[in-house]
This record gives sequence, structure tokens and C-alpha cells, in this order.
Amino acid sequence: MSKIAPEPNPARQLVAANLRRLRLQAGYSQEALATEAGFHRTYVSQIERCKLNVTIDAMWRLAELLGAQVSEFLAEQPNS
Repeated sequence: MSKIAPEPNPARQLVAANLRRLRLQAGYSQEALATEAGFHRTYVSQIERCKLNVTIDAMWRLAELLGAQVSEFLAEQPNS
């Protein structure tokens, strides 16, 4: 029997979008950011595609590298 993954919740989508925005602003590729943070090379991609939940510890490490606050991962952004 095939298992269909549920739609990611809005909080996970918000974290994914903000991580992507902050990563691009800082000039990192997904792989480079993951490597710099000490994560598996696909970890950032999985977060940005809403494939897994990110831990607070991982958000803290990513925020530190991106020069951001952890709270920025959960901040609503105005539509451009």
C-alpha cells in the first residue's frame, strides 16, 4: 500500500521559505550551508522542501551561520 505524505503544515512552510530567503541573501548554496553547519549535504534541501521537521538546535546553528535570529525562521514576510 502506497503512503501519501500529508501536506506540510503552515509553520513548516514558513520555516522553509525563510531559510531559503536567508540562505540566498547570505550567498550560500544548500550544500555549502549544510556542510558549513556540520549537517549532511542534503539536510538544508530537505528542510526547504518541507520533507522533515527542523530542530531548534539546527535552527540555532543555521541562524548563527546566516547572521540571523532564530525567530526570523518563523517571521511572516510581506508578499513581494
